[in-house]
Amino acid sequence: MVERIAAVLPARNEQEALPEVLRVLAVLGLAQILVVDNGSSDATAEVARRCGAEVVNEPRRGYGQACLAGMAALKPEITVVVFLDADGSDDPAELKRLLEPIECGEAEMVLASRVLGEHEAGALTAQQGFGNWLATRLLRVLFGARYTDLGPFRAIRRDALDRLGMRDTNYGWTIEMQIKAHRAGMRVVEVPVRYRKRRGGQSKISGTVSGTLGAGVKIIWTILRYALNR
Repeated sequence: MVERIAAVLPARNEQEALPEVLRVLAVLGLAQILVVDNGSSDATAEVARRCGAEVVNEPRRGYGQACLAGMAALKPEITVVVFLDADGSDDPAELKRLLEPIECGEAEMVLASRVLGEHEAGALTAQQGFGNWLATRLLRVLFGARYTDLGPFRAIRRDALDRLGMRDTNYGWTIEMQIKAHRAGMRVVEVPVRYRKRRGGQSKISGTVSGTLGAGVKIIWTILRYALNR
């Protein structure tokens, strides 16, 4: 079976980094490249169109909200969905590493692990590292799920994604997906990837105190909520 792959890139004010990311994705033979403009005040949408991507307008802010909008815009023939950030911190050239276990039938979902791979100095802040460590330890203790990372770069079969019934509209999106995949007995594989500093603009999470605290609180709350509602 020949997989038809779509990439979904949530983006808010990412006009600086987008061209490089989309240039790499454009040569990978993907069936669809969706940039979800999540309320940008810059030329994100214009840059994305100029680089050949489809633009989905989602003014309701939130990472999960943007991912849900991207899912709703997928073509019917898409069989595998890839989520990655638009800021260039996820190296799109490593997409083939994520797709291989799916194409070989070894996995339904593949997570890009920044922990198992290499990362540029300063790419992961101390608070990001601690938050990731704490969340993955809680997942192991409360669910028996052995993940090393909650990073956004991931690939999943579309039918598997549809079965998960994703709902979170903001910072809990990635952890919701991983908890639900584990509960469903889904075949999940982690692969090491290079993690880079963003290629332009400012982070909406690690770049601000409110973003960092907000993301951390939501992730921990999501873990506890699912643990209490088994």
